[in-house]
Amino acid sequence: MKHSYAEYVPAIKAMSDETRLKIIDMLSCGEMCACDILEEFSISQSTLSYHMKILTESGLVNGVRDGAWMRYTLNAERTNELIEFLTGITCEKDDCICKNGRNKKTDNQCCKGCDENE
Repeated sequence: MKHSYAEYVPAIKAMSDETRLKIIDMLSCGEMCACDILEEFSISQSTLSYHMKILTESGLVNGVRDGAWMRYTLNAERTNELIEFLTGITCEKDDCICKNGRNKKTDNQCCKGCDENE
């Protein structure tokens, strides 16, 4: 399955923050209210809202309003897509970008790093 690199940039950027990684870890256990997430951190409500906005806009987290608070869950479909994408770009494959890219090798040899694994 071919993917657009650009479509995964927001999710990868969202995960580039320690607080957001911890929130993702917390949500791996199931749905949580923002108030419960907030108790685990020494941050303000507005800072938590900022982090949750990034996570929801990236598609990694779903949010539903529950009165004055929000309830959050991991978006399992999106997280699985991201895992599949990362696995696809970090493992050896026949259609390696260096074999099929603009600087295609004429002797069907991949980049030096891939050749060492063969």
